[in-house]
Amino acid sequence: MAASGGGLRRWRPAAGLAQAVRTVCGGGGGSGRRAAEAPRAEELAERLRARRSEEGKQEIPKDPAQRRVRELAMLSKQLQQVHPNVLAKVLKQKTIYQNKEIVVINKPYGLPVHGGPGVKNCISDVLPVLAKMLENMKAEPLHLCHRLDKETTGVMVLARSKEVADTIRLLFKTRQVEKIYWAISLGDPDPAEGVVEIPIVEKEVQSHQSHYKMTLAPNYRLSPEDGKVVKIRKNRNAESAVTRYRLLASSSACSLLELQPITGVKHQIRVHLAYGLGCPILGDHKYSHWSKLAPQKLPEITLKRLKLEQSKARHLPLHLHAHRLSLPLGEQINLVCKPPLFFQKTLKKLELDITKD
Repeated sequence: MAASGGGLRRWRPAAGLAQAVRTVCGGGGGSGRRAAEAPRAEELAERLRARRSEEGKQEIPKDPAQRRVRELAMLSKQLQQVHPNVLAKVLKQKTIYQNKEIVVINKPYGLPVHGGPGVKNCISDVLPVLAKMLENMKAEPLHLCHRLDKETTGVMVLARSKEVADTIRLLFKTRQVEKIYWAISLGDPDPAEGVVEIPIVEKEVQSHQSHYKMTLAPNYRLSPEDGKVVKIRKNRNAESAVTRYRLLASSSACSLLELQPITGVKHQIRVHLAYGLGCPILGDHKYSHWSKLAPQKLPEITLKRLKLEQSKARHLPLHLHAHRLSLPLGEQINLVCKPPLFFQKTLKKLELDITKD
C-alpha cells in the first residue's frame, strides 16, 4: 500500500487569514460609533497595505533563483503567523494517506512539530482542529508518533487514538520502522556507500556567541605515534548513533544521498554527514561550521548552477526530506512523499539525475 504527496505548492495564507477575519468581524449591525470609526480603520489598513507593498517591491530580487529562496523564507514566516484553522487546512491538503488508525501528512518546510520560545504555530497545537476537519466535530484529537525537525520535509505519521500512537512509538523505539531520507549534500562521500556508526553528544560551543550543538563523540582515536586506531573510554552522555548512506547521484560539487537512520538521535543525519563524512547538507548553516554561527560556504560551481550569490546563501533552505517510511502496523504500510518543489528545482539546477525511485 503506497501513497505519495506533491511538492510544496504556492500558497498565500494572507488570503485565508483575511477570510477568517471577515468571518469573525462581519457580524450584525454595530453602533453608530463603530460606523464612524470604520472609514478611518479602512484608511489605516489601506496605508499599511500600500507601505508593505512598496517595501516588498524594493526587496524582491531580480534573479529567479534568489526570488524563489526569498519566497520560501517568507512562506516559513507566514506559516508562523496564520490562524490555527488556516494552518490545519494546509495540513489537511498535505494528507497523503489515512485509514481507521493513522493519518499521514507531507510535512511542509519551516513548520515546527512542537511549540517553544518564539514559536506561534506548530503541528501539535492544531491536531484537534485537523482531526475535526478530516473526520467530524466529535473526532478525538490526533496524536504525534514521532518528530521531524522544523526545516525537514516529508512523511509524518499521526495516530487517531492514544493506543495506536503508543504502539507506533514502540515500533520506532524498537527500530521496526524503516525510514529513508533524501538529502542534497556538499561534496561526495568516500566510500560511496557505507555505515556511519559514531556516538553523538550535545556540547556547548565556546565562541563570541556561545551556543549548543550536537557533535561526534567517538570511542576511539588515532595514535600520534603510529597512526593506529586506539579505543578510548566512551563519553557517558553520548548516545549511540548509526546511519546507513548510499550515493544516488553526483554533480556540481554536490551529491544526492539516500539515508537510513537506524537510531533516532537528535540531528543525527546532519551531524553524521557534516562531521562524520565531511559532506554537510545543502542549506545546513548550523552544522557547516563548528565554532561560529555563519552561512554555509558554497563552492563556486554550486553557486553558479544555483544562480545564487554567496551573500544570499544564508536564505538557502535545508535540503533534507523524509522520503519513505515503512510501518508494520498489522500489515506493512509503505508511505512515499515526493520532495518539495524547491528540492526538485535544486536537483534539476545541479543536474543531479535520479535513475531510481
